[in-house]
Amino acid sequence: MKSTSLVIMAAGIGSRFGGGIKQLEPVGPNGEIIMDYSIHDALEAGFNKIVFIIRKDIEHDFKEIIGKRIEKVAPVFYAYQELYDLPQGFTKPAERTKPWGTGQAILCAKEVIHEPFAVINADDYYGKEGFVKIHDYLVNHMDTEATPYDICMAGFVLGNTLSENGGVTRGICQVDENGILKEVTETYELQRSGEEAKGRRDGGETVLIPLTQNVSMNMWGLSPEFLEELKRGFPVFLNEVKEGDIKSEYLLPKIIDKLVQNHEAKVRVLETKDRWFGVTYKEDKEAVASSIKALISEGVYKTPLF
Repeated sequence: MKSTSLVIMAAGIGSRFGGGIKQLEPVGPNGEIIMDYSIHDALEAGFNKIVFIIRKDIEHDFKEIIGKRIEKVAPVFYAYQELYDLPQGFTKPAERTKPWGTGQAILCAKEVIHEPFAVINADDYYGKEGFVKIHDYLVNHMDTEATPYDICMAGFVLGNTLSENGGVTRGICQVDENGILKEVTETYELQRSGEEAKGRRDGGETVLIPLTQNVSMNMWGLSPEFLEELKRGFPVFLNEVKEGDIKSEYLLPKIIDKLVQNHEAKVRVLETKDRWFGVTYKEDKEAVASSIKALISEGVYKTPLF
């Protein structure tokens, strides 16, 4: 069986476990968290290695609460995202407390990823279809040595990814008739407004997006060669950060979009009809727990999960 990794970006988990850390809020009947369901679905789809990207200061607690449990069902590896982990010649600004973003997170895992891999967020429920489609693409279709880069992503339907409790950020995708990504644009504060969603672009412009539009939920399928691209691009990004800017991030969607615009990457959008769940707001937890309970009743998941 071809080796494939699931890479989970979990460095954003707070340094104190429990007490309001949204990634660790139980949503299943036996205390399962959203991450458990993602790992379960990935293993079921055929992924056979789990890589957690965390911070050193949460390593002990993370392994005790999550890692040791998952080690019983799959090989587990760790990578560490830190603010001070920068290319030679760069130093962390003293005032900087915000992480450097998802591009740096994946780059931090360079030493433990040697096979095609999927990337997900720790606090998003993606459903089964995306894992199945990305795994199939990685194993049966991806050319890991292709130029431009051969990439795939799960394209969720915008209307299936909104919260009833406030605005969310989504990567709005423009896709051609062949299912190839033309553009992905970060759009903020998206909320349902009739048959559309109202949101805001980087410059503050208000936009209305059809609920049927494909969006990126940071669920990508990538080759190990792509890590070299992240390594080359990180110093370029850092050189472009203006003095006094302590918030700019090296973000995977923006990195990939730039490559697409420069004809240096070709991204296959694999549409999934599954509904996204996430605890963006405290009020979301009850809805997520109810949705998981319904999926168990329908026989989608067993209980306990593992």
